[in-house]
Amino acid sequence: MIGFTLLIALVGAERIAELIVARRNRSWAKSRGGVEYGRGHYPGIVAAQVGLLGGALLEAWLLDRPFIPVLGWSMLALAVLAQGLRWWCIATLGKRWNTRVIIVPHLPLVARGPYRRLRHPNYVAVVAEGIALPLVHTCWLTALLFTIVNLGLLRIRIRTENTALHHAADSAPA
Repeated sequence: MIGFTLLIALVGAERIAELIVARRNRSWAKSRGGVEYGRGHYPGIVAAQVGLLGGALLEAWLLDRPFIPVLGWSMLALAVLAQGLRWWCIATLGKRWNTRVIIVPHLPLVARGPYRRLRHPNYVAVVAEGIALPLVHTCWLTALLFTIVNLGLLRIRIRTENTALHHAADSAPA
């Protein structure tokens, strides 16, 4: 259980690092005329992420969820792969990556890295991690609840992002 708690703490620290990068990138985008879209759904995304980490810990400790090696190690591998994909997305987008939807006018869409094959690869990482991370310690209630909530939020988020990207494509130089 201590190892799982440490894992959740490490993911929490990673989320803080993401917020630091996002804040810096938000300042960069705003200084170049960046426009934020979908501000209203952002608190729900934050709450869902906090719920994922807190829920997994609470479920593991309060419901005495066991560590089942075959499940736990395979889900840990999936969670690590999801983190790798997430940071590949962050590195590919560079200063344009953010936890919010902010579009800088007149910049072309990114079509390299994982964006060559998928329009929203970061959300593949979010879905995979939301399932895998709690299941490292058989916290299936958290995995299920987060997945249901997250799918609703992603529906809103992807619609918002697609609208923003459409506006960006319209304003990009030919």
